Amino acid sequence: MKIALAQLDYHIGNFDGNLTKMRSAIEEAKSQHADIICFGELATCGYPPRDFLEFDDFIHLAEHSIQKLAEAARGIAVVVGSPSRNPVIEGKDLYNSAYFLADGKILHVQHKALLPTYDIFDEYRYFEPANEFQIVEYKGKRIALSICEDLWNLGNENPLYTICPLDEMLPQKPELILNISASPFAHDHAEDRIRVLKANAERYRIPLFYVNHVGAQTEIIFDGGSMVVAPNGKIVDELPYFEECIRYYDLDEVGRGEKEKLQPKDKMKLIHNALVCGLKDYFGKLGFKKAILGLSGGIDSAVVAVLAAEALGEDNVRVLLLPSQFSSDHSVLDARQLAENLGVQYDVIPIEKVYNTYMEVLEPHFWAHPFNLTEENIQARIRGNLLMAFSNKFGHILLNTTNKSEMAVGYGTLYGDLCGGLSVIGDVYKTEVYELARYLNRHREIIPENIITKPPSAELRPNQKDSDSLPEYDELDPILFHYIEKHQSPQDLIEMGFDEKLVRRVLRLVNINEFKRYQTAPVLRVTSKAFGMGRRMPIVGKYLA
Repeated sequence: MKIALAQLDYHIGNFDGNLTKMRSAIEEAKSQHADIICFGELATCGYPPRDFLEFDDFIHLAEHSIQKLAEAARGIAVVVGSPSRNPVIEGKDLYNSAYFLADGKILHVQHKALLPTYDIFDEYRYFEPANEFQIVEYKGKRIALSICEDLWNLGNENPLYTICPLDEMLPQKPELILNISASPFAHDHAEDRIRVLKANAERYRIPLFYVNHVGAQTEIIFDGGSMVVAPNGKIVDELPYFEECIRYYDLDEVGRGEKEKLQPKDKMKLIHNALVCGLKDYFGKLGFKKAILGLSGGIDSAVVAVLAAEALGEDNVRVLLLPSQFSSDHSVLDARQLAENLGVQYDVIPIEKVYNTYMEVLEPHFWAHPFNLTEENIQARIRGNLLMAFSNKFGHILLNTTNKSEMAVGYGTLYGDLCGGLSVIGDVYKTEVYELARYLNRHREIIPENIITKPPSAELRPNQKDSDSLPEYDELDPILFHYIEKHQSPQDLIEMGFDEKLVRRVLRLVNINEFKRYQTAPVLRVTSKAFGMGRRMPIVGKYLA
């Protein structure tokens, strides 16, 4: 038996586009004499469809796609994910289902049992969990169908769930497992995925074929990395990361598991590729073409500019240099040099006159109050207004350049530097931004060395440095990581050796600035806990405030 894995980039709600892409893959698989081709979880409609699932017409279009795919399933079987209706009145209206299509009809449907409801996932909001588990027989082989999370409760060891779907199928003696997934990217998730797939193959002693999505759906990025695992636990093949592709496997060869094939997992390479993928798909799927951003001469905007030029092409990226009287000469020179290195269009618009006009208007009201954060924020908001003016006039999408460290502690100005349609590095800590800059310069110096080595500064007052307002980033970022991603309490952090006063100061900053994060752009997710839909915190919560 020859099995094809189709690792594709789907588009939420684009039924015609997704159907066309799958039909093309089916024809290719037929030409390669494949017996089965496997697509991803909820491939007909894209993942995650969220509240689109509450529209009857949306489900009707998914059903229509299944009918069309069934018609194409002649001479080949098709495994594909799609929502299906629950005929029982009690319970949720839908299932998250895997369809097995063959001979022009629906041969079998297996529903998903383990419905994740954590971080970015909210499946139990829409779907009823499966309570029946049947294998499907095709061309003399007994096949266990499963969907993504159904592999993640091996031997009932996951406390989130009370059932292990493959254990339920075991008495039917399946000879292979086909798992269709939509498993989002995080830079450290690949190893967990490999561990779980290997453990499943070893437990059941049968080959496992796993197909994942690739591409981005706004903030959620799918990395691909589909896999084939032999009964002995060896990874026979691991498909490319962040690339669409179709590969073919002989079942008997997989069963022997003679060689293992795994790709290296370089953290900065993965983050870089994920962010480029996120930018490409955000613009491509929304029909946007051109981006604009403010280039300050600092590390954050430099990294975003390079990523944007790589993702969209230098002709589609425009940058504004917006110096004030507080901007250093070298920052302007560094920003200009970077723009010229990239070959992107740039404009220099000094904001001192605009700022002075604001000060003249406000002077009768502010006269008794010294220069403070207010005047700093006015500069940021002038820049935000100018960038948005260019965005409106020329149809450019403004990219937000705030990093995760700054976003965490509120070191940004609402309606100023926090403006933008997409936050590119909002899930990348400041210390990692420097690593990413080095990675971007790995072949040649694109980002001027001075941008990387000079002390970070917002340059909103004379001789300002970030460290005037914040701890040094190599002290700040570990605290943020353990609090945000590892959910460590203040006492946990203190016991780990962090200074108590610093811990309480940092965590208070994180919590009191939740209102800012509610109003910022979607953040491209590259860690296990990004700001946005996967981290739901109350704005008025008292905890640690």
